[in-house]
Amino acid sequence: MNQYDNPAFFDAYSQMSRSQLGLDGAGEWHQLKPMFPDLNRKRVLDLGCGYGWHCKFAETQGATAVVGIDQSERMIEEAGIRNSGEIIQYRVCGIEEYEYPEERFDLVVSNLVLHYVENLAEIYRKVYKTLTDGGRFLFNIEHPVFTAGVNQQWSTDGYWLVDNYYYPGERNAEFLGHPVKKYHHTLTQILNGLLQAGFVIEAVEEAIPPEEWREQMPEEMRRPMMLLVRARK
Repeated sequence: MNQYDNPAFFDAYSQMSRSQLGLDGAGEWHQLKPMFPDLNRKRVLDLGCGYGWHCKFAETQGATAVVGIDQSERMIEEAGIRNSGEIIQYRVCGIEEYEYPEERFDLVVSNLVLHYVENLAEIYRKVYKTLTDGGRFLFNIEHPVFTAGVNQQWSTDGYWLVDNYYYPGERNAEFLGHPVKKYHHTLTQILNGLLQAGFVIEAVEEAIPPEEWREQMPEEMRRPMMLLVRARK
């Protein structure tokens, strides 16, 4: 069973600020929002859409068609309740299994999903295939410093320990009090993989809390948690 379909895990996830407040409750939104291209009359694919916040945002920006996929039935059900729209289509489907129709979308967006994918290069190839010429791929992935963190937790003496950085692969971590399987990818794999797939990298940012949040989030100023990337076909 997908962890997000676990009732206890889903309930814990629903209590997060990003679940309750949407994009305004996501610490990376102040950086991710300006990275979106013009969406007027564009077609958008959201990989791992979750509650559908980015799908709804695309609709408000003038997109003509939005497809949101997620392998969690509970997530798709919630997206249909919270962020439905006439141009939005939600579908239960893993991002590895999606068919990626050729040259269909002008933007592919993925927020905090790719660190659950073992073979990034394959996803890059599929995304490149489904984008129109000049289309953008915008994603937010857990930062390699975060995924290489020992148990992805602060040490008992208050340090963030990084180990086995150059050994990509499966990592077992705890998230919201539940065990979660993720995959660590080095910075070289994340960025060079895009270049090898044919993309042009347009922007790279390490997520930092908005200034007004920093006093309440001191740990997020000590190490990066997320990496935001925009690439063009």
